[in-house]
Amino acid sequence: MNNKVVLAYSGGLDTSYCVKYLTEEKGLDVYAITVNTGGFTDAQLKDIETRAKQLGVKEFVVKDVVKDYYDQCIRYLIYGNVLKNNTYPLSVSAERVFQAIAVAAYAKEINASYIAHGSTGAGNDQVRFDMVFNIVMPQATIITPIRDNKLSREEEIEYLKKYGVEIDAKKAAYSINQGIWGTSVGGKETLTSRHTLPESAYPTQLSNTEKETSVELEFKQGELIGLNGKRYQHPTEIITALNQLASAYAIGRDIHVGDTIIGIKGRVGFEAAAPLIILKAHHLLEKHTLTKQQLFWKDQLSNVYGSNLHEGLFYEPLMRDLEAFLTSTQQQVSGKVFITLKPYHFELEGIESPFDLMSSKFGSYGEMNNAWTGDDVKGFAKIFSNQIMIWNKVKEENEK
Repeated sequence: MNNKVVLAYSGGLDTSYCVKYLTEEKGLDVYAITVNTGGFTDAQLKDIETRAKQLGVKEFVVKDVVKDYYDQCIRYLIYGNVLKNNTYPLSVSAERVFQAIAVAAYAKEINASYIAHGSTGAGNDQVRFDMVFNIVMPQATIITPIRDNKLSREEEIEYLKKYGVEIDAKKAAYSINQGIWGTSVGGKETLTSRHTLPESAYPTQLSNTEKETSVELEFKQGELIGLNGKRYQHPTEIITALNQLASAYAIGRDIHVGDTIIGIKGRVGFEAAAPLIILKAHHLLEKHTLTKQQLFWKDQLSNVYGSNLHEGLFYEPLMRDLEAFLTSTQQQVSGKVFITLKPYHFELEGIESPFDLMSSKFGSYGEMNNAWTGDDVKGFAKIFSNQIMIWNKVKEENEK
């Protein structure tokens, strides 16, 4: 055993408390790591580093995993059109797994005896972090000061004051987690079943009320390759550019209500302009290019993938099987989707694709049949209804 503890550090209230607690109460050397999943600017990372050093960490590092996060996870969320409870794009659920992986890798690199995180005892994140740490670095002891001490945010603020650390109480009233796949917002309102978040709680405010904006997204085999006619080197660049464009309309806000891993109901607010637009656009393109059976089974298995990821089961072998299935379904999901952005919402206009199954060569729905005759339909309808007809006849005979 050594004195090294690696702390998953965000620079917020909880992890600031953890630094002081681990150094002052536990006498450990804190090696803080901030894992960037797309939610930090360079200036923000510099501020986080400054705060960490002021708090007394032994070492501070930043690990950028944005592209890995996309390549190993977000692409499959898009392929699967994954929205938890038809609402939430798994903004924090997914990124926590990749933050935990990076934290565990750093702990392994410096041979730390301890790993710490700032999760409470009442949420999902504690399970996600613990599970990854137990799988990737089972030899390390996990320390969770907020969970272990059952602290309120007010108690954390008072504790830090003892060591001369001032926290803006107003800013600390809302817990905000930003990442490339969306931002979660938690506060006193989300602890109730009745109240919604105030406008001021959201990090991005409505700034474009003057006009609508047309957007064109291009996909190739399910993957984003273009925005408004411009090609990008990596899909993460498109997500970032689209988010900057759409967030000015305050698009993608909602409150997710769901079942937590620990068995209670929970609410969390979020804003995810780019993820919601991309998922809905991709789904529309699939409705034009996939068969009925593909769409049906994708819905079932995508839900399994999203639920497992939500519960921290990223390393479950089934996940690789599901990823292979989702990738296979994308062979003909190529084309352009046209969208209109408006204040607080967006509209899907339509698609263009060489793989569009809605082709006038074969027929126009409700208008003209080109690839079959009326007699074909008569015979089909007779055979298709045959078993139900037999069932009804048998039922009637037995009732007599």
